[in-house]
Amino acid sequence: MSALIVFSTFPDEPEARKTAARLVEERVAACVSILPNMVSVYRWQDKVEETGEVLLVIKTSLEAYPRLESSLKACHPYELPEILAVGAEAGLPDYLDWIIQETERKK
Repeated sequence: MSALIVFSTFPDEPEARKTAARLVEERVAACVSILPNMVSVYRWQDKVEETGEVLLVIKTSLEAYPRLESSLKACHPYELPEILAVGAEAGLPDYLDWIIQETERKK
């Protein structure tokens, strides 16, 4: 199994905190870091937008990713949420093991 880092933006900090707690409680994320005061510039419906957002940096496992994606889509306030996963190429082995352990399905 390998670890993933998932990025997802939210419109405000309260919504981001609520979602971060949900993901950890559901054991689809080992840890979620919340980075406030971000500005995103993007094209949406043929118009360039600039919006203040909050970024979630979610640590999960490859095995837990489908459950994480499903949970994020179900609670996300955006019509098309950013859910972007990147593989962790390397890291402290004990930390990577912790991510895997925290996102295992409990029987």
